[in-house]
Amino acid sequence: MALDNKDFEKLYNQYSILVYNLALNYLQNIEDAEEITQDVFIQINNSISKFQEKSSLKTWIYRITINKCLDFIKHKNSQKRFFIFGKKSQNEFEIENVSNFEHPGILLENKEKSKLLFEIINELGENQKTAFLLSKIDGLSNSEISEIMKLSISSVESLVFRAKATLKEKISNKFEEYRKKLK
Repeated sequence: MALDNKDFEKLYNQYSILVYNLALNYLQNIEDAEEITQDVFIQINNSISKFQEKSSLKTWIYRITINKCLDFIKHKNSQKRFFIFGKKSQNEFEIENVSNFEHPGILLENKEKSKLLFEIINELGENQKTAFLLSKIDGLSNSEISEIMKLSISSVESLVFRAKATLKEKISNKFEEYRKKLK
């Protein structure tokens, strides 16, 4: 049983930005994030009758989004593409009306740093990447992440800790390589 138009619109308005931002964090591509957002809401509409309320609706939507993103990444895994995105949006008006004036030198420097960071994040294992993105990018608590990932809070803490340690080490190594090239 699908939602009627009014209920679907209300659900979409409440959660579309959350879904879009999470997909953007995973995929670093606006078009792919938009596609995932559509796919997520199609699945929500088609399977809302199966929602058992064992978790919150928000948690269920997070799980669907993460699974869609991971499936999308696996599907496109043969094509290694890295895209850089801007700030997270708080509303659809911002998504459509972002100012495009930035100093070219700063834009290039930020793009290079972002590309490097997301190349390293994308090297993390699936669970570490998910825990890190939900914690550090989406700002969720460990208990919320625990519920979404169906892991214990201590497991989530461990995943985030190991992800940060791995990122720190790999970033340090990248900058050491860069410094050697400058000499």
